[in-house]
Amino acid sequence: MSVPPDTDRRLAVSRREFVALTATGAAMASAASGLVPTNADAASVRNDGASDAAARLVHRREDALFESGVAELSALMARGALTSRALTERYLQRIAAMDKQGPVINAVIELNPDAAAIADAMDAERMAGKVRGPLHGIPVLIKDNIDSADQMRTTAGSLALADSPAPRDAFIVQRLRGAGAVLLGKTNLSEWANYRSTRSTSGWSGRGGLTRNPYVLDRNTSGSSAGTGAALSADFATIGIGTETDGSIISPSGICGLVGIKPTVGLWSRSGIIPISASQDTAGPMCRTVADAAALLGALTGVDPRDSATNASRGHTADYTTYLKAGGLRGARIGVARAQAEFNPDVDAALETAIAAMKYAGAVIVDPASLPKPDELERAERTVLDYEFKAGLNAYFSSRGATVAVKSLAELIAWNEREKTDEMPWFGQEIFLRAQKSGPLTDKKYRDARATCLRLTRTQGINAVMTKHRLDALILPSNQPAWTTDLLNGDHFTGGDTTYAAVAGYPSITVPMGTAHGLPVGLSFIGRAWSEGTLVTLAFGFEQATKARRAPTFLTTLG
Repeated sequence: MSVPPDTDRRLAVSRREFVALTATGAAMASAASGLVPTNADAASVRNDGASDAAARLVHRREDALFESGVAELSALMARGALTSRALTERYLQRIAAMDKQGPVINAVIELNPDAAAIADAMDAERMAGKVRGPLHGIPVLIKDNIDSADQMRTTAGSLALADSPAPRDAFIVQRLRGAGAVLLGKTNLSEWANYRSTRSTSGWSGRGGLTRNPYVLDRNTSGSSAGTGAALSADFATIGIGTETDGSIISPSGICGLVGIKPTVGLWSRSGIIPISASQDTAGPMCRTVADAAALLGALTGVDPRDSATNASRGHTADYTTYLKAGGLRGARIGVARAQAEFNPDVDAALETAIAAMKYAGAVIVDPASLPKPDELERAERTVLDYEFKAGLNAYFSSRGATVAVKSLAELIAWNEREKTDEMPWFGQEIFLRAQKSGPLTDKKYRDARATCLRLTRTQGINAVMTKHRLDALILPSNQPAWTTDLLNGDHFTGGDTTYAAVAGYPSITVPMGTAHGLPVGLSFIGRAWSEGTLVTLAFGFEQATKARRAPTFLTTLG
């Protein structure tokens, strides 16, 4: 992405705003260097908050850096018009003004005390002529189930892990640091990635409380990557990372008006990520544009000795920004998973508009190209997840060492019961209790269930439909419009089908396709294993053809 021609004009506005916004009173450097602060203390900005005037300014979209992407920010830093330190402080100020005050999004569970120092180091490297890649100096927020060996905690939102630091970085955090990204902080989530209760409320955790939807504040963010979705939607960082077992990237990305990529299982390592399912878990990008998501996707790939699933990624990784082709829909065969698509009149209308736009852009639409809806898939997936969760969580606790407060799922269940006033004020741990009854992964019940999952989602599902219709991708709506949050009764989903790609371990990308009464709805592109490049091309082509994303408005309620 090239720097827009009006960037210099917009920077003039931003210089004035940065002076007003810097809570410590840090001075800006000269106009020639642009947005380069002196030694402002980001920690004091974080602790003291911002004045009312600063809060109003940081909310304004006239901010020159509002929703800027990786390529634009990198170009500004390359020519000396921006520093990573100034960019990092801009996000810290916006978080201070909007996350725990102002609209109170409550998306960030913890800020990194080392963020400013990392940014300074990246600025020094750039000045010395060393640039590590497109993420050099770019601030990122990651979900609080991803290990980081620093002053932050990794807790999955649970108070049970609040006093135990992770002993080492997750592989993808190592890759982030190696790419020069600034680890800004961690985001709230549905506690234990929403695998604790059958009556849970997405976006709530014992440690982090409730995350709110930036579009309409009394609406839900979906989950489990609720904090990343809300934070990136509210422009608290340039890029973000969520995790998914079944829907936890795609659904909150769709509901929060973002681009989310759930990669093929194994494209990104899972080591150092609090698990649910060895066969379905993956982390992935959550960003405001396809270009940003593509840049992040390629930077964190690699074979990890701690995650054998990454061995299969050899020969399948790429610089996914090379797949950003504005005319990418031309000639593509796209099937409409119609049986999975029709669940809400407003979403239905947005889908028809999206299909028309793709046809106009040159795509060949096959409609219907529905996936089957076997009754046994839900039961088989639940069995697989229960078995794998117990085994995986017990192994993860062992990796955290002697300091962790709980060392098994059984101990966690007992801890929650003792601390139920804080940990279970709204919903319980029915899924924990169910999973604890599971046996070892050698059980025939587990092996049969996993075989059923693969047969239904791969052989008789995605593979069969795509082969039959000679498709490049399948499409379906990513989500229903966000529902009103109800801590007492829990979530009430009415549509959006992420299960096929999740259970198969295949990639999917959601892109904004419109709004329903101001609430975002997304369109998912699903493909076979390792087809991320094709999906990026199609998603980028759709994004550029429709420009459907709208920034949030922070309404208190609808009506």
